[in-house]
Amino acid sequence: MLLNCALHQKSGQPERAKGGPGEALSGIGRDEAGLAQHETKGLGRNDLLLQVVERENMVKAWKHVKANRGSAGVDGLTIEATIEYLKTKWARIREELLTGIYWPKPVRWVAIPKSGGDKRDLGIPTVIDRLIQQALLQILQPLIDPTFSKSSYGFRPGRRAQDAVLQAQRYVQEGYRVVVDVDLERFFDRVNHDVLMDRLSKRINDKAVLRLIRRYLEAGIMAQGVTKERHEGTPQGGPLSPLLANVLLDEVDRELEKRGHKFVRYADDCNVYVRSQRAGERVLMGMRKLYDRLHLKVNESKTAVTRAYGRKFLGFHFWQGPGGEIKRGVAYKAIATFKKRIRQITRRTCGRSLNEVAEELRRYMPGWKAYFKLAQTPSIFQKLDGWLRHRLRALQLKQWRRGTTVYREIRRMGASEEQALRVALNVCRWWHKSRYEMNRVMPIAYFDKLGVPRLS
Repeated sequence: MLLNCALHQKSGQPERAKGGPGEALSGIGRDEAGLAQHETKGLGRNDLLLQVVERENMVKAWKHVKANRGSAGVDGLTIEATIEYLKTKWARIREELLTGIYWPKPVRWVAIPKSGGDKRDLGIPTVIDRLIQQALLQILQPLIDPTFSKSSYGFRPGRRAQDAVLQAQRYVQEGYRVVVDVDLERFFDRVNHDVLMDRLSKRINDKAVLRLIRRYLEAGIMAQGVTKERHEGTPQGGPLSPLLANVLLDEVDRELEKRGHKFVRYADDCNVYVRSQRAGERVLMGMRKLYDRLHLKVNESKTAVTRAYGRKFLGFHFWQGPGGEIKRGVAYKAIATFKKRIRQITRRTCGRSLNEVAEELRRYMPGWKAYFKLAQTPSIFQKLDGWLRHRLRALQLKQWRRGTTVYREIRRMGASEEQALRVALNVCRWWHKSRYEMNRVMPIAYFDKLGVPRLS
């Protein structure tokens, strides 16, 4: 009998039978970080990795990657091209994964503009590496996620940004009116690989999986055709990055819980709610030390201890209504970003018909509305709806251009001769002329029929 096929004899006392290779892992209890390690101690060296490359898990991962679409990595293979490639190469890739000789390809580095004028670095792995990372995530997340703090909301199953906002609102309502708003400086670019792998090894004990994750962390960066080595950071754009970020930052969460603080964290955005400015300054000093232990740096220009009212958190802000009730509103910056996008879609030089503009609005606005429907400021949405319709009327006038065309089209839409003349005269004042008479010619019902979404 081969040694690795031998089974332990039972002790003679009543006991549960040991699970064989390939069996699903048993559940783990919440808030017990040590349990994840305990669950994997009895597993063989590649047992977790075998679950990762199991056919059903890979099919599920592929559906997820395909649904997310995304561009090609450094190998130039699109999702469609990767399908054909894997038909003949997957058996070899699977064998390389199981034998520990697989090496991920470098990530393609791109800079994404941010609303403030800065740029966010985004690393795009190849489609094959995104597939493998997604398969890893599907196996590791059920093991690791239950060990995280209940005050962590980012990138976790069954938890949303809106849940974090609601919890923060409850803290402010309870009297914690001062917020310690901590922002980390280039968090994803500064993740220390040794610290992260140390924290991860306390949760899983499969060396093959840990080795593969380490290789993903150390995969090079290709920018403008030049490949560079990477010694720190985890690229935003890989499916594993959010889980690894939570693993690293959970240490700070646990310390805040131990000290009895009221806090909410979403990814690297952490807000701690206290009762006084002095308490907030003391908390911030302690958090700097906690992040320093993880080799992370606090962004002093964006970090503040201030009143919770009006402070932006995940696109929302809080304000005090009648009777002292704390309410949620859309942050001013989020409204400015929305208006900027609408101006791009409805610009008067776009060369598209009103129907085409309405179609693009239908692609953008429902997602924005679904996220911010949590706000308790209906008047803001009504004003934005009116402003949008005003822009669409101005766009239509600009497309008609000449006064004779404006007169003819408005008359065709049911306007009186006097109304049509008032609009057609001095028609070059598009924005001014798109009010008053045009409101009667193109009422709200007209845009509803056109399919323009409403926020209110």
